[in-house]
Amino acid sequence: MRVAPKIIVNDEDRQTLDRWARGRSTPARLVLQARIVLLAAEGQENKDIAEDLGTDRLLVGRWRKRFAEKGLAGIEKDAPRGGRKPKARAAIAATIIEWTTRKKPPNATPCSTRTLAAARATRRTRVLRDGRDNGLMPPLCRTFPVSNDPRFIEIVLDVVGLYLKPPEHAVVLCVDEKTQIQALDRTPPTLPLKKGRCGTITHDAVRNGTTPLLATLNVAEGQRIGTCMDRHRHPPWITCLKPIDEPTPAELHLHLMVDHDATHQHPWVQRGLKRHGRCHRHFIPTSRSSLNRVQRWFREITEKRIRRGVFRSVPELIKAIMAYIAGHNENPRGFV
Repeated sequence: MRVAPKIIVNDEDRQTLDRWARGRSTPARLVLQARIVLLAAEGQENKDIAEDLGTDRLLVGRWRKRFAEKGLAGIEKDAPRGGRKPKARAAIAATIIEWTTRKKPPNATPCSTRTLAAARATRRTRVLRDGRDNGLMPPLCRTFPVSNDPRFIEIVLDVVGLYLKPPEHAVVLCVDEKTQIQALDRTPPTLPLKKGRCGTITHDAVRNGTTPLLATLNVAEGQRIGTCMDRHRHPPWITCLKPIDEPTPAELHLHLMVDHDATHQHPWVQRGLKRHGRCHRHFIPTSRSSLNRVQRWFREITEKRIRRGVFRSVPELIKAIMAYIAGHNENPRGFV
């Protein structure tokens, strides 16, 4: 009399089987096989498993045996089947891959599956299948920044070195402007969050003016200093450095992380920094604004205070920004 093999599942394999059995995007074939193995590991017989899952007893026995022999690899993929290899499909797959990676269809920049199928006189499903098998996604495109700064490595070492190991008797500060902050007043009132529905906000708004924010981040202590200006120009930039210079002890040097904005390189700004004597500018590389840590805080204040706010005037917007900075400085923490 034949006896079904005993199934023993360790903790690691059980986690994988549980994920397959509950996965929404897992193929139905693999979901069924994972459930079969889990029930077999509990000691159930093949006929009982087949009755619980509404399938055939022979199919249960087949996958039970494959898992006992090969483990997860035995059920993750089907066993190789007989028959001829599709020659026509293999021939056209090579041309589809070549077109996807090296060519473009006429009168089109993005190479979609439909335009590629029309150019090669084949079916769209075949293009999808060949692309999926080779890890190709023709319609998708992702951007990435490239810095053309000839001193890129030297500047990165300087900036990152100040973050990781700042000099003694010095304070490292990240300074930058967040321009064109709009005071938006939503036309209809926003709807609050409730059960089964997220909070909603209208797409249209009344623009009541803008204000630029000059913000400074103390890297070591995490404190923020912010000043809202009337215009984004170089004279206010030097004036707004006074709240940084005055409370800092006179024996400490100030190392300022700035980008290549025109306001930071104006001759008037350079003369003003020389008068201070202890201010040292460090320019981050071009197209690498993420190296300035205050940019990370700009995203935070945008998400938490500005984007969903309702501001009927610029002074109301400035008041909200200053209140957010003051609340943050009550328990400051630096970005790691």
